[in-house]
Formats: sequence, structure tokens, C-alpha cells
Amino acid sequence: MPELVPLSGSERSELPDAAPAATPLDPSQVITVTVMLRRRAEVPAELINGPETITTQELGERYGANPADAMLVADVLGRYGLTVTEFQLGSRRLKVSGMVAAMSAAFGTTLTAVTSTPPGGSARVTHRYRTGSLSVPAELSGIIVAVIGLDDRPVARAHFRRLAATASEDVAAPHAASSAGVPLTALQVASFYDFPANTDGTGQTIALIELGGGYNASDLSTYFSGLNLSVPTVTAVDVDGGSNSPGSSADGEVELDIEVSGAIAPKASIVVYFAPNTDQGFIDAISDAVNANPSPIAVSISWGGPESSWAAQSMSAMNDAISDAATLGTTVTVAAGDNGSSDNPSSTSGVAVDFPASSPYSLACGGTTLIGNTATNTITSEVVWNELASNEGATGGGVSVVYAEPTWQQTAGVPASAAGGTGIGSAGTPGRGVPDVSGNADPVTGYQVVVDGQAQPIGGTSAVAPLWAGLIARLAQATGTRFGLLQPLIYNGVSAGVPAAGFNDIVDGTNGAYAAGPGWDACSGLGSPNGTALLSLLSSSTTDPTDPSGPTDPTGPTDPPGTSSSSSSSSSSSSSTAGSGGW
Repeated sequence: MPELVPLSGSERSELPDAAPAATPLDPSQVITVTVMLRRRAEVPAELINGPETITTQELGERYGANPADAMLVADVLGRYGLTVTEFQLGSRRLKVSGMVAAMSAAFGTTLTAVTSTPPGGSARVTHRYRTGSLSVPAELSGIIVAVIGLDDRPVARAHFRRLAATASEDVAAPHAASSAGVPLTALQVASFYDFPANTDGTGQTIALIELGGGYNASDLSTYFSGLNLSVPTVTAVDVDGGSNSPGSSADGEVELDIEVSGAIAPKASIVVYFAPNTDQGFIDAISDAVNANPSPIAVSISWGGPESSWAAQSMSAMNDAISDAATLGTTVTVAAGDNGSSDNPSSTSGVAVDFPASSPYSLACGGTTLIGNTATNTITSEVVWNELASNEGATGGGVSVVYAEPTWQQTAGVPASAAGGTGIGSAGTPGRGVPDVSGNADPVTGYQVVVDGQAQPIGGTSAVAPLWAGLIARLAQATGTRFGLLQPLIYNGVSAGVPAAGFNDIVDGTNGAYAAGPGWDACSGLGSPNGTALLSLLSSSTTDPTDPSGPTDPTGPTDPPGTSSSSSSSSSSSSSTAGSGGW
């Protein structure tokens, strides 16, 4: 067999609680992994950061994998008894199948079966497991950049929080004035944030990434009828064997994402990508969503884990997929986490930021506690969400120790990481600050949704990612523009300690190691949105002075959210037009 050489970035850490499974791994079992190939050319920074966008075909032809590389990989791996079953050259992915023993030989590792406790879970799960580094055949050195899926341990947790029973005892009806802090509907939150009138997401597609759980057509019908809206078009897409499978606690995440984004942008199409909770499933789901036709205007991600929990090759592959989204004009909104500055539910010491929120190509979404009066749609108080003392969570945020500070963030006043050290994130080498933006996330003032037949309030930064995805769909509709990486526009002209245009500045509260203050901070980012002001900012930023037509008229004839519209149906469930009714 050919000589094997180390694969940089493939190191996989040990799981402290891993224990041998009752049944050993069968070496003849056939598994499928994702092999990532190098780009045929690097994507120019100005294409990622600038206003130009390209098509998925152009992305593949210019920056995808070289067909010659793919054929060589197929040939060499074939000598080990492995077969390439899918060539996805635009996203640089090959699906490779073969027996466990052949995989181990081709990639220089030992696979075993173990049980461990998944992130955010309590019941142990059985999965394949490896530690240390991988290798690849010498002929493929530099061509293969990642091999993902040999180890299929769960990698991410959902960033949503249900309202604790003790906190819900005094909660008023969801349509009551929120003067004391009660759960709100998504439409009420949109009103507080002055989302642009006469927009509803028409013509846009929002993709949601889910690593478990599912949705029920009956829940969607009940929820949207309660808001006097028709059920939007919802389509489920299976990735790597994942599927719409309601019946677990993760349903809270899935239905929260659909219901919040669908209420905010009821005329947008919603596509839900269901994948296993593994690094392979996560990466493949994002890549499939980003490269879909039509291209989504936004991809909302409400799952993640501390930067230290990821293999470097997995972070790189996911980061590349999110940067590809920017070239296509797709904005990726990502929850910043629900465990404060530690990003760890079992620790209040130490600091970390959540990935993929910390990707410099993600719009990282933090959380606030929003109190206002629904009769006047005025905010009376908005502070950093922090209920760690009552075990109800707090917004994530901080400074990356993996990704350097992006150019567009360098005037915002990002501090050194509270973790200290001398590498990225230190005073000498500034790190990427998280979050970029924020929104209502406290479950006490969170979102009244319907999950598994029950109306209930749910919060968490998981709600903020789909909230922003829906807002972006409405802003894109109004401007006729695909924004892609939004940060160069919203950070433009930002100064440390100065409120940013288009945002409600959050100046009170902490998430543990970091405190809010004027301007950008590592709890609330630039702040919560003022949708109408953002529309004005983005309209002026994206207008081409050589184009006499300018942006699309934001006051065009559309049905605003809150009014009934024509029936839509889901291709994967029997959704129907909601009848009259209320909460």
C-alpha cells in the first residue's frame, strides 16, 4: 500500500467520559465519510467582504475542487477498497464509502465503539471514536484537506432555553403589555424592533440547520393561526441520514426556528436541513444549504459548541462553507450560545466563545432581556440577558482564540480575551469579537411558540438567529439586494464606545467576564436591531450611484405580517391554511 503522511489539523481530542460500548465495532461495517479537497484557487477577500456576488456554478468553476484532483483521490482510495459515491466538486466534497477496516487503513487510524454523554444531553449515546491524528496516502498529500465522519461523536448543543416552571407561574397572556417582562410573540418583538413596514420576505428563501428533532404540521397550523397568518411553505431536506423526526426535546429548537423565522417573514420559503449531530452532518448540512438552488438569502444556525471542542479540520471545513455563503450573497446567522462567557453549562469560571458563531463569516447573534409596552410598541428596558443565577442561561460572547480580528471589526473596540494568553485573542494579537448583533433571548421575555402540541415560551440565542434571518429576508426584499457578509456594512464607520447606526445600544448587564457599555461589547455586539433604521443604512450603502434605478422601493405593495394570505403547503408534511383563532 502507498506510504501514509500526516493530515494537518485532523487531531481529535479524547472524551473524558468515553467508555467501551457493549458491542465492539464490526470491522466489516460499511460507513460513509466526507473527504474535503483543496480549492482550485483561493477566494479573493474582496469577493467575500465586498458587495459582488457570484452564482453557485461560478463558485464551483472558479473556487471548487479540480476534477483531476477528485479523480486521483477516487483512484488512490479505490486501492484500499473505498468507493467515491458522490462527487460534489462545487463544495469540494467527496462522499467515500467502505468498510471500517479499509477506512482505518487508508487514513491511518483506529476506530472503536464507545459510549459518551453528548453536549447538552444526559443519556449516553453509542458512536464511533478515534483520537490523535489521521494520515492520507502520500499521493494525496495537499489534495485532501479533511476527512470528516470517521468519528461520529455528537458535537453541538442547541442554544434554546425553556422557561423554568417557577418563572412561568406569574406569566401573563402573550398578548398582554410586557411592562413587567412576559413572553412575547415574534410579531410583538418585530414591532418593538421596528422591522420595516410593507415587507414580508416575498421571493426569499430561509434555510434552517437542525441536528435533531423535528416539526409537526399540526403545531405549525396552530401557531400560525394564532397569529392570523397562513402556514408558510416549509420543506424538509434529509442530510447524511438525518430526517424530520419529531418526538425529542430537540423539537423545541426546530419548531422555535421555523415559527420565529416564519412569523417574521411569512411569505419567505423555509427549507429545513436535518442532519445527524456530528461534525460531518453539521458541515454537510451547511454546505448543502449554501449551495442549494435557489440560493437562500439567509442560513440560520442555532447549534454550536466551544471552540476548544472542535477538531481544527472540522472548523476549517465549516468556516470555508460559511465563507462560500458570503460569495453567493447568503448571510449566515448563528446563535452565540446560552451559557454566558464560559460557554459551558457546568462552569462559571474560564471563558470561551461558541463556534460556528465565532467564524468571521458568521453573523453572531447574542441575547437580551426585552421589556416594553405592546400597546405603544415602545421599549422601556433592554439589557444583557443573564439569568445564570437561576440556571436559566445567559448570552454567550467574548473573544475568539482561533480567529483573528477581522478588518471590519478593528475600530469597534474589541478587548483582549479574558482568558489571557499570548496568542490570538490576546492584547498583542486581537481576536474576533462575538457577538455582532443581538436580540430578545431571555425565556422570561422570550417567544410564545407551539411545540409538540403545547403553547409555551422559549428563549435563548437560538431564537435570535432565526429572528435576524427573517429580518434579513425582509431587508433583502426591500432593497433588492443580497447582502452576504453583512458586517462590512453594519460596522462601517463604527467607533469604540459610540452607538452604531441602525441599532438599539445595550449598555447594561454582563454575561460573566464581559460587561455591556456604549457601542460594541462582548455581550450584545452592536446592539439589537432598529429595522427601519437598518433599511435606511443598507439602502444607502448598497445603492450603486451609476445605477439610476437604485434599490427596490421598500414601500411596494406587499401584505404585512399579521394579515392572512393565500395558502401554502409543506412538501414534507400536510401543512394547511390556518383557520381563525388566537392564543
